[in-house]
Amino acid sequence: MSEAHRPTLALTLGDPSGIGGELAAKLLASGEPQRLADILVVATREELDRAAAQAGVEVDVADAPGDGRPVLRDPGRPGPLPTVTGRVDRECGVWTKAALEYAVGLAQAGEVDGICFMPLNKAALHEAGMHAEDELRWFADLMAYTGPTSEINVLPKLWTARITSHIPMAEVADRITADRVTEIVAMFEEMLRDSGIEAPRVGVAALNPHNGENGIFGRHEIDEIAPGVAAARAEGIDVQGPFSADTIFLKGRDGHFDGIVTMYHDQGQIAMKLLGFDGGVTIQGGLPVPITTPAHGTAFEIVGKGVADTNSAQNAFRIGATIAARRLARA
Repeated sequence: MSEAHRPTLALTLGDPSGIGGELAAKLLASGEPQRLADILVVATREELDRAAAQAGVEVDVADAPGDGRPVLRDPGRPGPLPTVTGRVDRECGVWTKAALEYAVGLAQAGEVDGICFMPLNKAALHEAGMHAEDELRWFADLMAYTGPTSEINVLPKLWTARITSHIPMAEVADRITADRVTEIVAMFEEMLRDSGIEAPRVGVAALNPHNGENGIFGRHEIDEIAPGVAAARAEGIDVQGPFSADTIFLKGRDGHFDGIVTMYHDQGQIAMKLLGFDGGVTIQGGLPVPITTPAHGTAFEIVGKGVADTNSAQNAFRIGATIAARRLARA
C-alpha cells in the first residue's frame, strides 16, 4: 500500500456494557491495525483506559497526529461514562450512538475514509433513540444517502448480500423486484472488487421452494429475479441464478461463487452461521464510505473475563482498511 493510498479509519469502542472496548484495546495493542491505516480512536481517555484494563493490555495513543500512533478523539458526549456492564442499558445506548454519530461526521468532513465499530446492542440503541429498521438504514439517513444498500456478511471465502433485510416476513415478497435485484447485484459486485477480488463471481438465490418449479410454487423467479439477474449480466457482471436456496450455499461452499445474494435475512444468515460463525464480519454495504463491524454481538456473559476473541474484530478492521485504500487508489 502506497502512502498516497493509506487510509484513515475511525474506530469506535461499541457498547460500554459489552466486550467492544476489550476488543478495541486488544486490537490496538497488537499493532496490526496501525500497519493498515491511520486511526482515529473515537473515545474518551477514561473509556479507553477502562477497556485496556479489562483486556489486560496497554494501549499507546496520541492526542494529536504526527508520530504514527493512533489518535484519541473525544466525541464530547454528555454525561459520565456508564459503569454498568453485562446488560442492556439506555445510557450505554446513548454513549454508543453519540460515538457513531461523531464518526459519521468525521467521514462526511473527509477526515476519515472508513469506520470500524465494535459490537453494539440494538435494544440499548433503540432506547437511546435509534428507531431506524437497522444500523444500515440509520447510517444512510445520517449521510442523506439514497442509493442502494444491503448489509453484507463476510466469511473468509464467501460473502452474502440480501435484497430485503430487517423487515417482517410478510413484507418480503412485495419488496423483491427486478430493479432491486439488479442494483443490489451491481453494488455487491463492486464491494467484492473493492475488497481485492479482481473478477467476482456472484450467485443469486431463489425465493420460492425448488426455484419456483417453473411457476408452480410462485412466479417471483420468472417475473422478477431472473430478469434482474439478466440485466446485471448485461452490465458485464459475472452473475448466475436464481438457484434454489437449499442448494446455492453448497455451490458457495465448494468455491463456485465469491458472493451470494439472498432474498431475505435468514435465508443467508442461517447458512453462513452454519458454514462458520468465528471470524465473521458485517459490512454496511453501499454507503459512501466503508463501515465494518464484527458479525457477533456484545457478549454480555463474558465481559471482563479476558476471553473475548479478536478474530472478527481484526477481520472487520482489515476489510474496512482494504476497501478504503482501494477506493483511494481508484479516486
